[in-house]
Amino acid sequence: MFHVVRILRRGTLGVVAGCLLLAGSGAASAKPLYQTDQPLGRGLHYLLAHQNPNGSWVPQVGPAVTALVVKALIQAGYPASDKPIVRAMKYIESTRGPDGGFSEQVLPNYNTCIVLSTLAIMPGKKYQHQIKGAQKFLISLQRVAPMKDANGHLINKANSWYGGVGYGTGRPDLSNTSFFIQALHDSGVPASNPAMKRALLFVTRCQENSETNPEPFAKGLHNGGFIYTAANGGESQFGDTDHLSGHATLTPYGTMTYSGLKSMIYAGLTANSPQVKAALHWIRSHWTLNYNPGTGGSRMGLFYYYLMFTRTFRALRVSTITDINGMKHNWRHEIRSKLISLQLKNGAWMNKWSPRWLEHVKPLVTAYSCLILEDTDKH
Repeated sequence: MFHVVRILRRGTLGVVAGCLLLAGSGAASAKPLYQTDQPLGRGLHYLLAHQNPNGSWVPQVGPAVTALVVKALIQAGYPASDKPIVRAMKYIESTRGPDGGFSEQVLPNYNTCIVLSTLAIMPGKKYQHQIKGAQKFLISLQRVAPMKDANGHLINKANSWYGGVGYGTGRPDLSNTSFFIQALHDSGVPASNPAMKRALLFVTRCQENSETNPEPFAKGLHNGGFIYTAANGGESQFGDTDHLSGHATLTPYGTMTYSGLKSMIYAGLTANSPQVKAALHWIRSHWTLNYNPGTGGSRMGLFYYYLMFTRTFRALRVSTITDINGMKHNWRHEIRSKLISLQLKNGAWMNKWSPRWLEHVKPLVTAYSCLILEDTDKH
């Protein structure tokens, strides 16, 4: 996650919400989503009322939160010509660096990934040059030879850093790598692209499934969950468990397991892949929206977990899932009901249980929540 703002891991996607529907024998304009989905409309209204004069939201961490908000507005049916969106896009473009990335000096991978996913849904071809530049910049951040890891070792295919991406040029992690895969996918890069294949190898190494992962920390494990990073022997943001015999096991948890599964789907794996089957087993065994599963009941990163939850099921193209106890869940209904129950009177959302990863910042968490609601409106 973040150091200073190791917070924002995440987060956000989908396709532009349709603004036209066919009615009867002729085409008729439908109301935009922000008018028909009341909780979404209230959330977006809060965001529009709290835009900074320079067009941004939470500029302290770069353009990422602004891009999340723009994406939510566009998908909800606001035209790109609306003044708040025009101001926001002007701010985002002001952060573009000479190498094609956004916020190249501060969290360059995270910021560029989020911006790229937003540029990819903007109408027309206005941002094609910026899209190509951002794709190239992101791929330049991927950890591969002749780069070296923190110990000076060449990052070849056998190195646990290989194919991953971090916040910048340092140690890679699954959160940043999942944003990397998401952004490339959203902007049209196919799963067959070499960068996607390299990233898939890193993602696979973050899964506790010894059938497909040779990393020492996964030895003898078949739970299918994901940890934060495979680099340097592996690390979980939620600790490890000691045993009387053998090595300690790292703790897999919700945000990373959903991020890992979604990444595998976008990188070309199918429901028949052993990695996907193992991940789905973990998810069925840890079904809950009351906390971030695998964290000991913690609500740290709760809304980022909700975002990854939603995007994963959309990537899987399923409407229901049956948990390990045989109970069938309609994920759209459940996440939507949970979010509505947590919405504040002013239309915003925030994590009242934990400020970790900036989830006490209302514009960030409200952007997450609006994007999630938009995904529940799409079938």
